Amino acid sequence: MSELVWRKSSFSNDDAEADRDYIEIAFDSEGNVHLRESTNPEIVAVTTPAKWDAFVKGVKAGEFDHFAGL
Repeated sequence: MSELVWRKSSFSNDDAEADRDYIEIAFDSEGNVHLRESTNPEIVAVTTPAKWDAFVKGVKAGEFDHFAGL
């Protein structure tokens, strides 16, 4: 597998002095989705493109809005 290119949300804090957690995401050559936390980058969760698409659609539809601000 080629090296993954990790990305984070533009809403993540870029302040180098702040130890804020954020989620990073990467896609492999087969389309699988890799997720990790900024503070534990060695632990990676992997899911399928279909499951990722369903999750993103749920986010866009507001299904997870009650978690915002936790």
